[in-house]
Amino acid sequence: MTDASLQAPTLLLQPDAARAGRLRSFRLKDNVFRHLTRASAVTVLGILGGVILALVIGAWLALSTFGIDFFTTESWNPVTEKFGALAPIYGTLATSLIAMLIAVPVGLGIAIFLTELCPPVLRRPVGVAIELLAGIPSIIYGIWGLFVFAPFLQATLQPFLITTFGSVPVLSTIFAGPPYGIGILTAGLILAIMVLPFVTSVSRDVFETVPAVLKEAAYGIGCTRWEVIRRIVIPYTRVGLVGGVMLGLGRALGETMAVTFVIGNAHRISGSILAPGTTISASIANEFTEAVGDLYTSSLIALGLILFIITFIVLAIARLMLLRLERQQGS
Repeated sequence: MTDASLQAPTLLLQPDAARAGRLRSFRLKDNVFRHLTRASAVTVLGILGGVILALVIGAWLALSTFGIDFFTTESWNPVTEKFGALAPIYGTLATSLIAMLIAVPVGLGIAIFLTELCPPVLRRPVGVAIELLAGIPSIIYGIWGLFVFAPFLQATLQPFLITTFGSVPVLSTIFAGPPYGIGILTAGLILAIMVLPFVTSVSRDVFETVPAVLKEAAYGIGCTRWEVIRRIVIPYTRVGLVGGVMLGLGRALGETMAVTFVIGNAHRISGSILAPGTTISASIANEFTEAVGDLYTSSLIALGLILFIITFIVLAIARLMLLRLERQQGS
């Protein structure tokens, strides 16, 4: 009896000790996980800050030498060391704008077809084909654009645009000049093809999140398919659509090799989108290995800093648009 009475408290304490050990183990793992995630976030911020600092330091010589003229001057002459970023900035914005004007409506149309109109037999093959476009390397797009697409445009689309709009006051300037094949328009079309899979994939995924009951209720009260898409599907998914468009725009702004092949790489601004031009990425890719002298190198790094700023502004605008849409949906 005495031995049993002495062993009882020990037996009662054993489960408590095991539970305390498990709690300590859980607490330790939770602390380790929290510190690891915090370190990952701080690492990302550190890398971003390091990139910004490196760009600012590298570009400081050019920015301090040319000042505001670096952003407003078109000339780019390595011989006389006179550099201006206006032509690459214009080319970057122009090609991205052309790409988005084409890719956004086409991508949304494909996504609507796949989710609302496409027969089940064709839905998967068409979707896989669109996604495969995103896996093609950009240099392949560039080679195809230079040897196949540009000659095709030179013989067909560009002469048609020049002839059709030659007598229209404003459009005659936009589509002026001989059909080179390469140029701003060609680069924009190549970018549109490259951006199309991103816009289409994101749009299709967000369209599939629309509850079926909403569409069935709309059809039940007599809405047409167009009215359901316009009044139900697009308003319900507009936040995701904006995110997909901005993702594609980010890709268009930073594309390098494909644009380098087909844009012509001319440091000048022309009123015609058929004329050759250049972008920030193309200028850096073409000239960085040949840059001789600190000022030349610093000017190219300054171009990279400008591209970083443009991308940051675009992402900030996208974030503000998403927050505004979320507030509107909440209200």
